[in-house]
Amino acid sequence: MNQMYQGSCHCGQIAFEVEGELTGATDCNCSICQRKGTLMWFVPRTQLHLRTAPEAMRSYTFHKHVIQHYFCPTCGMHPFGEGVGPDGSAMAAVNIRCLEGVDVYDIPVHHHDGRAL
Repeated sequence: MNQMYQGSCHCGQIAFEVEGELTGATDCNCSICQRKGTLMWFVPRTQLHLRTAPEAMRSYTFHKHVIQHYFCPTCGMHPFGEGVGPDGSAMAAVNIRCLEGVDVYDIPVHHHDGRAL
């Protein structure tokens, strides 16, 4: 069942809503995800709605420079990233640790070997 979630960085400078069915998250061991400690929920980009201006965010890319890793320049939190899915559609990778009212310990986690890519 789809649900609307509210999310933000720690200080609230980046705020967003995301709609979908949160049935699991991905824990990736690539060089950036491991350091950030994110648990990602992949949704179509159309399901992520910014509540603050894009200018409030900064982004970082590395390796092939195809994923925009967004972060707050004030508090440093990484609430989501954007990229393209295998089918060519725009995707968002939402850090479920930045969603209000979500107990990350109740969400099944899939471990992804991002180091191998």
